[in-house]
Amino acid sequence: MVLDLVVIGTAVTLGPLHNSAFILLLSSRRGTRQGLAFLLSWLADLVAVIACVMLLTGGQPPARNSTPSTVAIAAKLAIGVALVLYGAHRHRRPPRPHGPPRWAARVDNASPATAAGLAWLLQPWALVGAGAAIAVDADLSTLTDWLALTGYCLLATLSLILMEIYALRAPEAAGARLNALRSWLERHQEQLIVTLSLLAGLWLTARSTYELIA
Repeated sequence: MVLDLVVIGTAVTLGPLHNSAFILLLSSRRGTRQGLAFLLSWLADLVAVIACVMLLTGGQPPARNSTPSTVAIAAKLAIGVALVLYGAHRHRRPPRPHGPPRWAARVDNASPATAAGLAWLLQPWALVGAGAAIAVDADLSTLTDWLALTGYCLLATLSLILMEIYALRAPEAAGARLNALRSWLERHQEQLIVTLSLLAGLWLTARSTYELIA
């Protein structure tokens, strides 16, 4: 479970869409305030999903080869296959120019509530769903699994945490460097989406297939 959560958490935190949006928020008039609202909403979404899973399982992993266990593995397999197909589809389609999103022009007037809602919209829900399916195996009676779930939520938020701290500690330097990073993300957005989708999808597919036949 721990390794699976590390893979999914890394794929989530490296996603180009939410990172580009976060940098846009940081460059706005009340950037760090809006960035904090986005960050906290993003983290709260992840925690809420994991909490719902724990409520359903009672904090105890289902018995091996039981119906709940098989359903969780099947869900991971379905998400893995969907990610592979999505990545392959994005790879085959003709490249499209990527400009700033339409809401970027209104970012200076956005409220913290709007920034928080944007975090919810930009969550990579397929990967978050995979993380939830993996968390079914968590045993909350052990400290290791508590730490694994906490680490997953923090890892999936790590890029936002680092950028927020950087913007707070060195606003002038952060502005220039983060905008350069945003330009790079926009130029390589398609390749990043394809790569992350394929890698995460292949990992989930292989792991779920092994669990089903083991």
